[in-house]
Amino acid sequence: MSGRVTDAGTPPARPRLALTPGEPAGIGPDLVLALLASPATLPASLVIVADPELLAARAHELGLPAPSLAVADDPAELPTLLADHDRVCLRIALRAPVSAGRTDPRNAAYVLATLDAATALCQTGTVQGLVTGPVHKGVINAAGVPFTGHTEYLAQRAGVAQVVMMLANDHLRVALATTHLPLAHVAEAIDGPALTATLRILHTALRTHFDLPAPRIRVLGLNPHAGEDGHLGREELDIIAPVLDGLRAEGMALEGPLAADTAFAPADMDRYDCILAMYHDQGLPVLKHVGFGETVNITLGLPFVRTSVDHGTALELAGRGSARDTSLRQALATAAAMTRNGRR
Repeated sequence: MSGRVTDAGTPPARPRLALTPGEPAGIGPDLVLALLASPATLPASLVIVADPELLAARAHELGLPAPSLAVADDPAELPTLLADHDRVCLRIALRAPVSAGRTDPRNAAYVLATLDAATALCQTGTVQGLVTGPVHKGVINAAGVPFTGHTEYLAQRAGVAQVVMMLANDHLRVALATTHLPLAHVAEAIDGPALTATLRILHTALRTHFDLPAPRIRVLGLNPHAGEDGHLGREELDIIAPVLDGLRAEGMALEGPLAADTAFAPADMDRYDCILAMYHDQGLPVLKHVGFGETVNITLGLPFVRTSVDHGTALELAGRGSARDTSLRQALATAAAMTRNGRR
C-alpha cells in the first residue's frame, strides 16, 4: 500500500487540534495524561476539551504529577491562550463524580458536551481537526440519548448528509460502505446513490489528505465470491458493478467488485491504496489483525479532519497505569499530517 499520510514539506504553521478524552471512567484520561507527559513528541498544539479536575484526579490516582495546562472557561479565550501555550484545556464540567472503571449515565451529557464543544472549535477555525478518545455507547444510550457512534454523531453536528468511516495503519486502509448496522439491514442500505457518494468522498479524501493524486481503490462485493455471477446474490451485478463502471468513466481507478476472501492477499498489497468493504466486519477484522493497537479511525467527508483510536474504553484498565497510548499517538500524528497535506 502506498501513499501514507506524509510529513513532507514545511507546514505554514503548527497544526492545532482538539482532543476529547471520551468516557471519563475509561482509559481516555489515562491516555491523555501519557501524551502530556512527553510534550516534545507531540506533532500539534492541543486543546483538550475536558474537565481539568478529572485529569488532575486521574493523575493523582496513577501517581503522576498533575498536568500543567492553561485552562479556558470560554472558547473565546482560546486564541489568546494558544498564542502563548502549546497545551490548553477548555473546561467542560463533569456531571457526576468519576471513579475509574465505573461508568455513570449522568456523565453521558458530559461526554456529548465535550464532542459538541470540540466540533464548534473546528467549525470556527480555532482548531483544524479533532482527535477523539473512546466513548461508551451503552452508557450514552442508557442515559436516554440514541447514539450509534462518533461517526454518525459528528456528521449530524456538522450538518453533513453522508460521511465515510475509514480505518488505517501502516499496512492497510479500509473504508466502509456501511458502518454500525445490524447485518440484517446491510443489503438494503447499499444502493447506487449511496455507494456513489461514498466512493466520491473516499476518492477526494485520499487525494486531499493522503497525498495520493490518483488513488487506487479496491471495492469488495457484498456476497460470498462477489455473488458468483448472480448465483449467490445480485447486488454485485445490479448495484455495485454499475456504480464502478460509471465512476471509472470519470477517471477513478477502481477495481471490483471483488470476493472479500481473496482481496486482502499480501502479494497484492502494492496494487491498491485503499479497500472499500461493504460492511463493518467484512474488512475491519483483517485490518486489526495486522495492526491492532496501531490503527486509526478516520471520518472522511466532514468539513474538518477527525481521527480516533481503534479501541474501546477498557474500563478494567482505567486508573491502573497499564493502558497503552500507541493508538492515540497514531491518531494525533495522522490528524496533524492530514491537516498539513490538506493545506498543501
